[in-house]
Amino acid sequence: MLSGDMEKLYPSAKTLVKDCVASRIHAKDASLYDFSEQAMACAEEYMGWTDLASNPPFPLEQIQAFADSIIAQGLKTVLLIGQGGSTQAPMTITKYNKPDSSRIAFRTLDSDSPVRMRALLAGIDPHTTLFIISSKSGGTIEPRMALQAVRDIMANKMAPEELTKHLVAITDPGSDLERIAREEGWAAVFSGETTVGGRFSALSVFGLLPAALVGIDLKEFMQHALDAERQCSEDAIDNPAIVLAAFLYDNYIQGRNKFSFLTQKRGRVLGLWIEQLVAESLGKEGQGILPNIEVDTLLLTEDPGDRSVITYLTKTDLWDERRNFEMSLSYIDPAIPRQNYKINSVEELAEHFVLWEYAIAMCGYLMKVCPFDQPDVASAKAVVLDILRNGQPDPSFTENFIGHINMGDAEVRLSADFADQTTIAGALKALLGSIQHGDYFALNAFLPFTGEGRREALESIRHGVAEKRGVVSCLEVGPRYLHSTGQLQKGGPNIGVFLILSADELKDIPLSNEAESLGNLAKAQAIGDFETLATRGRRCIHLHLPDNSGVTLRALAVIINNLLEELEDFVPAEELCE
Repeated sequence: MLSGDMEKLYPSAKTLVKDCVASRIHAKDASLYDFSEQAMACAEEYMGWTDLASNPPFPLEQIQAFADSIIAQGLKTVLLIGQGGSTQAPMTITKYNKPDSSRIAFRTLDSDSPVRMRALLAGIDPHTTLFIISSKSGGTIEPRMALQAVRDIMANKMAPEELTKHLVAITDPGSDLERIAREEGWAAVFSGETTVGGRFSALSVFGLLPAALVGIDLKEFMQHALDAERQCSEDAIDNPAIVLAAFLYDNYIQGRNKFSFLTQKRGRVLGLWIEQLVAESLGKEGQGILPNIEVDTLLLTEDPGDRSVITYLTKTDLWDERRNFEMSLSYIDPAIPRQNYKINSVEELAEHFVLWEYAIAMCGYLMKVCPFDQPDVASAKAVVLDILRNGQPDPSFTENFIGHINMGDAEVRLSADFADQTTIAGALKALLGSIQHGDYFALNAFLPFTGEGRREALESIRHGVAEKRGVVSCLEVGPRYLHSTGQLQKGGPNIGVFLILSADELKDIPLSNEAESLGNLAKAQAIGDFETLATRGRRCIHLHLPDNSGVTLRALAVIINNLLEELEDFVPAEELCE
């Protein structure tokens, strides 16, 4: 049973009840979004998610039977290849379930990084591995290129015709992926529901097949979803989705257009799913709510005035871990509005998928934005394809990354705000110095997050900006974020400050068509993201490093943290005269 603190009744809850929004969402009433013809037309196409629990379009028995049969054949590993909504819910379900089950090893590949690709494939035996290619459209570039690379790498271990027997497609009917899978004789093809968008697809076959493969009982899982669907579709003031929607919206109109998501380590993967759902659904037409998957509550000891807090207590058998989390929450300023939830089992995840989907659809109604499209994601994709076809534009300038040490040249691209800068240090200082109260900072990194020192260096930058500039600071994994917060960054309010990072690969993985290599694809996506943001008048810099080694990223972290210290110490002349 869904429950959350209801310490305060927010005014918009009454509006949602009076307008029968919950029941109308469940009934797929697209006229809820009649504030524009485009919004209503989009809603008419993409409200199939509202009753996935009570009316599943794909028989659960078939999904469960396939999973059980594959396990019986000796399956040891599943590698899910996809992007965006096709991978985020499966990653959430399987990672959350991992401490409770060792049925198989489930891995997800949604990265362009050759380092990440090699790390995932290093220990895989293709003879006991199932490769799931998950793409609603069947044409998303990242899974297409990743599959191409996997086929090439696995050719040394297994004949191509045998590998096809280990391939499974999850895609919408009529896609190119479905056609290829049937022509080549893949092990199975699972058809998605065309009226369910990617980020709302957690309880469709896109999420349910991975759940079954890791040993989750689908009937029990979906019973939890059904209970939540009944609660969240009721026009009542204690409807948990109405409570959450009102919490988010009423704080939003009070200027709290961001929320910090705080949970134990196990729950952070749910935060990534929530991040995509909220940011991509609501971040458009100059509006948006930014989720921040925060880990340090010491940054919230004083109310900054621009955010709220949502906490999740997750199941853990360790008393110390529970107590540590509870103690960390005690540092939060009580003036910051806060909503608390808990999850006791992986099956309860299904309830929270429903809760958030209904709540965000309600927020779209209140904010008068269509929660089911992602126009700026599509526009950024077009820029990337143009770069791959016509070549990469020249940088604003290049410079040896560390002047007295020849580490190789870094490419720098500058948006209009920083066009007069001629050095890396100057450009970074101008970027960081432009951050004002109420802004947010995003480190958009097309880099590997595995390997010694890499993630630690990037987290050091993220945390340094949050601490020294007093703003929400996000670390975004490319290209994943392009299908998530990327929509908000481009379509939401112009309060973001962006440092986009990419790097040359020491050992790249070549591709036979569309892109020269995985590294080339990642760089094109980084440049495409920069160009799209810059065109929208965002404050942004793209820094392409000579390599992605841990030492290079640590050197960057040192530079940035030193600049942050300088900015903190700087006192404007007008203040000295006061």
